[in-house]
Amino acid sequence: MRAILAILNRNLLKLVRDRMRLFMNLFMSVIMLFVFSFVMKSTAVGITNPMNYLIAGIIIMTVFQIALNNSMNILDDISSGFMKEILVAPISRWQIAIGHMLSSTFISVIQGLVIVIVGLFMGLDLDAVHGLDMVLIMILAGLTFSSLGLYLATITRESSNFQLLVTLISFPLTFLSGAYIPTFALPKFMLPIVLLNPLTYTTALFREVTLKMDHLSVAEMIKNGIAFKVGSFTIMPWMSFVIIMIICLIFLMLSVKQFSKADFSRIKIFKHGH
Repeated sequence: MRAILAILNRNLLKLVRDRMRLFMNLFMSVIMLFVFSFVMKSTAVGITNPMNYLIAGIIIMTVFQIALNNSMNILDDISSGFMKEILVAPISRWQIAIGHMLSSTFISVIQGLVIVIVGLFMGLDLDAVHGLDMVLIMILAGLTFSSLGLYLATITRESSNFQLLVTLISFPLTFLSGAYIPTFALPKFMLPIVLLNPLTYTTALFREVTLKMDHLSVAEMIKNGIAFKVGSFTIMPWMSFVIIMIICLIFLMLSVKQFSKADFSRIKIFKHGH
C-alpha cells in the first residue's frame, strides 16, 4: 500500500508542477464546450437543455482523455530512470501498475471536477445525491481508461507509437460516443459502431445521473440518447453501468498482467529533434 501511495503522490506532484499541461487540458475542454455548443443546439432536437446535455458530455470526455493520456507517465518514468529504481525495490510489479492507474484516475477526476465547476456557472444543476453518483461514475470511467492506457503503454515499445495509438483510438471513440453529437443525430449506418463503443455507455450513464434523467420513461430515455434500442431489446442505463464494470475489470487484469511481464529495457522514448 505504501508503494501505491508513493507513486500516487509522485504523479500528483508532477501534475501540480506541470501547470502548462494542466492549463492546456482544461483550455481544450472549454474550447470544445464552446465549439460544440452550436452543434448541440442544432442537433439536440427534443432535449430540454442542450447546453447541460453537452456539458455532461464534455465532463466525461475530459475524464476519458486525461485518464488515457496520463498513462504516458509510465514511459516518462522509464526515460528518467525512475522506473529502474522502483523495479529493484522490494515491491511487486502489480503494486506499481495499480499505483499508476490510481494516480491517472485521481488526476482525471480532479480535472473533470474543474469542468463541473465551470458547468455550474453555466447553469448545470446538481444536488448532493446526484453529485456523489456523478463522482463515482467519473472514478469508474477514470479507472477503466487509465487501465486501457497502461495496457497500451506497455504493449507499445516507443512513446511515439503510444501517442499515435492513443490518437487513433480516442478520436473515433470520442466522436461516436454521443458526447459532442447526440447518438440519435448520427447516421443510422454508424449505429453498430456506436453500440460497440465503450464510451457510448459511459456517456449515457453519466448523463442519466448528472441530468437527473432516472425518472424518464424508456421511450424518453431512448429519445434522449441514454438508452439504446437494438431490435426488440433496450439497453438501459443500469446495463451501461454493468458493461463499463466488465470492461474495467478486463483491462484492469490485462494491464496488470502485461505490466508484470513487460521488458522495459526494450521501450524507447521519442524525443523531438532526434
